[in-house]
Amino acid sequence: MTGAPRVRFAVVGNPGNRRVSLFADAVRAAGLPAARVVPWAAVLRDGGARFGAGEIVRLDSPGEDAEVDRLLRGVDDPTRVEGGPRWYARFTAAVASLRGGVRLDDPAELAVLFDKRLCHARLLGAGVPVPESPTSGGRTPVRGWGDVRALMAAHGMRRVFVKPAHGSSASGVVAVETAGPGRLLATTSVEVADGRLHNSLRVRRVTGEREVAALVDALAPEGLHIERWWPKAGLGGGRRADLRVVVVGGRATHAVVRTSHSPMTNLHLGGARGDLAAATDAMGGRWADALDVCERAAACFPGTVCVGVDLLPSTGWRRFAVGEVNAFGDLLPGLTGLPGSGAEGLDTYACQVAAVLRRHHTPHHPVRNDRATV
Repeated sequence: MTGAPRVRFAVVGNPGNRRVSLFADAVRAAGLPAARVVPWAAVLRDGGARFGAGEIVRLDSPGEDAEVDRLLRGVDDPTRVEGGPRWYARFTAAVASLRGGVRLDDPAELAVLFDKRLCHARLLGAGVPVPESPTSGGRTPVRGWGDVRALMAAHGMRRVFVKPAHGSSASGVVAVETAGPGRLLATTSVEVADGRLHNSLRVRRVTGEREVAALVDALAPEGLHIERWWPKAGLGGGRRADLRVVVVGGRATHAVVRTSHSPMTNLHLGGARGDLAAATDAMGGRWADALDVCERAAACFPGTVCVGVDLLPSTGWRRFAVGEVNAFGDLLPGLTGLPGSGAEGLDTYACQVAAVLRRHHTPHHPVRNDRATV
């Protein structure tokens, strides 16, 4: 591409991390100079970083690094659930400390994306379908199980998801359901050891109000977000399904189906990749509607070039809601773009590099609206 070498990328990430490596590979494959990597640890220790006026600055996840996790959350054990509010305050301050360059991730939008209560309110305000939430916007305090119980009763919610406001990868999530008069059942990957909360790779069930109350009370200092439990569609042997849809430059480009017998479909918690073709067949003509919902969610964050949207299909694949929008939701190694997306043959990282090059060379690059069934 004529003039392409003028584009220079810088990545704020953890050196050697697979995310950084995959993006660096995409930059090299595009024939561009190697991306300059600025370690999160250096940003946090030095109080910021500065970039050249022409550098294209991409932020990547600060996860999967013990030192960075310690600097952000103030704990030494990466399995610990606690520290979300401190992580959020230090992460947003670190993002704000970056100076110069052309940013692919808007700092103000990242502050919303990493607070589930604020993100829910923004989506709701834009008319994007989301599960009902009494904590949307963060104005309703949740001090413990008593508040959760009262909000469930006030809003007629028999089944809810209780989520730490700043968590990711289902960290600290508790799915609560009433199993009859006076009976409660909670499903979670949280375990309590030595009075501390830890994420486990095993999803377990907690029964009895005393046990559920103790778990939610222990999580309450993290800041809690409550959502009505969305009844997910089934796919393949009684498993429940949702989708991760990556949106780059406003366009839904990549998608995977995640299935599980538990309420959490995360792959590290026993979820499995589902058959996207089977899912789109089940949707019929609603596949285009599903992608439209994801693009509308991404449009709420116009200053962030790439987001991963968690799309929740309802039972029967008739309706869709957005569970979460993830700033760093593009880790889908080897997955190429959807037919008709303009990203055919490209993984999520190569797609982002291509989007930046289009913007750099053709500022008014049109967005195609054709759809194709997978």
